[in-house]
Amino acid sequence: MTTRPIGISSDPSRAAEVLRNGGLVAIPTETVYGLAADVTMPEAVERIFSTKDRPTGHPLIIHVAHLEIAERWADLSSPTAQILATKCWPGPLTLLAERRPQVSDIVTGGRPTVGIRVPAHPLSQQLLAEHGGAIAAPSANRFGKVSPTTAQHVIDDIGNYLDPERDLILDGGPCRVGVESTIIDITTEPAQLLRPGGISSETIAELIGDVDEASGPSRTAGMMVSHYAPRTKLVLVEPGDPLPDTSTDEVYIIDCAQDLVKAAHGLYSELRAADAAEVSLIVALMPPKEGLGNALRDRLTKAAADQGRGSASQVG
Repeated sequence: MTTRPIGISSDPSRAAEVLRNGGLVAIPTETVYGLAADVTMPEAVERIFSTKDRPTGHPLIIHVAHLEIAERWADLSSPTAQILATKCWPGPLTLLAERRPQVSDIVTGGRPTVGIRVPAHPLSQQLLAEHGGAIAAPSANRFGKVSPTTAQHVIDDIGNYLDPERDLILDGGPCRVGVESTIIDITTEPAQLLRPGGISSETIAELIGDVDEASGPSRTAGMMVSHYAPRTKLVLVEPGDPLPDTSTDEVYIIDCAQDLVKAAHGLYSELRAADAAEVSLIVALMPPKEGLGNALRDRLTKAAADQGRGSASQVG
């Protein structure tokens, strides 16, 4: 662990150079900040796992500048893939597809599939365009913790684990969406929703027809029971249910039942603020089971499950 401060920049050209030199770059996306390495550099990709204290075998999501580059790394030839890619990219959608032979096992965890997307954040777009290739990037936080949505969150989580001589944080301000990307498995028929996210399942269904719920083994980000966990105990309250008796607790209330866009944008910051306030209990008012509410419910349910022993989330 280093005690020297990590470099921070808003220059995507500098970030692209760091990646080409085998360094790690914390990148802003419209969803959360990711910890990126060039996919063609196995040693750099391995450092993602050690920096995050993330078990190997958990697949990473590949990020690219546009569809043509994505097709070099994944089989996106199906009509379903083409519709989703052309309608939703750049944007918060990850496609799980058959990998191309050049994708390293360290990226996929040895699986025959790979998650891939085109992020919409302008700095990441510039970075990827200048880089010209592909980068692997899970969320830029320590394993099992709350995902970062600002550069300060990255500093707080992993700043002391990055190498100031070769790594960088690309500061793009607060993430616009605030929760990870939707993940759709296009290798199944019909396609499966593996993780709800920034694009609603209703929108996906309008584009490609029926979409099944996830089934089968865990094969991408967001499919484990416990993720995104704060240190503080989290209690979930469904719409119409009474609040728990909190008379003996210091309580932090997170209202996700009203403005869903605002709630998603601020969810991870709110969970971090509750931890920082050292309250004894977080109470989250659950959103409706529709649209962006499904993504919020997914994150909150996993944040409340088996807290402290969950899987790290992945950017997207």
